[in-house]
Amino acid sequence: MERALYTATLVRKLCLSEPAQCFHLEFSVGELAEFDFAPGQFVSLVADDPSGKSHTRAYSLASAPRGNQFDLCVNRVQGGFFSNLLADLEVGGTVRFHGPHGMFLLRQPLTDSILIATGTGIAPMRGFAQALFPQSSPRAGEDRSEGREIWLVYGTRYPSEIYYRDEFERLAERHANFHYIATLSRPHESWEGGRGYVQEFVEKIAVEHAASHAPVGSAKAEATVAEGAGFNIHAYICGLNEMVSANRETLKRLGWERKQIVFERYD
Repeated sequence: MERALYTATLVRKLCLSEPAQCFHLEFSVGELAEFDFAPGQFVSLVADDPSGKSHTRAYSLASAPRGNQFDLCVNRVQGGFFSNLLADLEVGGTVRFHGPHGMFLLRQPLTDSILIATGTGIAPMRGFAQALFPQSSPRAGEDRSEGREIWLVYGTRYPSEIYYRDEFERLAERHANFHYIATLSRPHESWEGGRGYVQEFVEKIAVEHAASHAPVGSAKAEATVAEGAGFNIHAYICGLNEMVSANRETLKRLGWERKQIVFERYD
C-alpha cells in the first residue's frame, strides 16, 4: 500500500546555533486541518536531488501536536543532501513527507522519567516536554505530568550547541518536578553548568532515585523498584550510537531491565 504524501510549508525558521549550523524549522500542512502524531514520532521527508534521484530521510518531530503544524531541529551536514536542503530552505518553501512513524513514545502509565539526549537528539525530548508541560494555548500552563519527576539531561561540547536552552530553563523554573541538566564535554573555565558526559549524570540520578524509593529498613537500594507488573522509572535516550550504548550499559549495570530503557539512534 502506497503511503500518502503531504506537503509541508515552512512558516518560521530560527538559527539555534551559528557555529553548529543548527536550525529550528516550523512547518504547516495545508492539506490537513490537524496533523495528529504522538510526541517522539518522526516524519520521512522525500525529495529528488538535481540528478533526479529520490531521497528519503527521517527526522524526529521537535514538538507536541499543534493543529496542522510540526517542528524539526536540523543540523547542516557537510555533503548531506537533505540537511543542506532544509538548512537552506526559506520561509514559504515546501517539502514533501509521509508519516508520522515510530514507537519512540512515553510509556503508559507514565512514570518518573530520565530524558537523555545529545545534539539534535533533543528534538523528541522537546516534544515530550511540550506534551507534559504545555506552554501554548489552549492548554498553556497545564501540568500533564501527573506529578512524576522528569529529568532532561542534555550533553554537548560547547555552550553554543545547547539547543532550546532558554526554553527548558524556563520550564524548570515553572515546574518543580521538571529538572534540566546541560553538561559540556569541553567546558571553558567560566562554565557554571554540568561538566562531563551525560551517562555520569544519569547514573547519579538513577542511584539517588533508587535510594529514595527503597523500602523502609532495606539494607540495599536497587536501581529500580517494581510497581506491579511495571516500573517506577524509565529512561528515554536519543542521539548517536556511542552515547546511546554508553547510557544503556550504565543503566543495565545498575540493574535496570531492558523494557525500562527506550532508545532511538540516528547514525
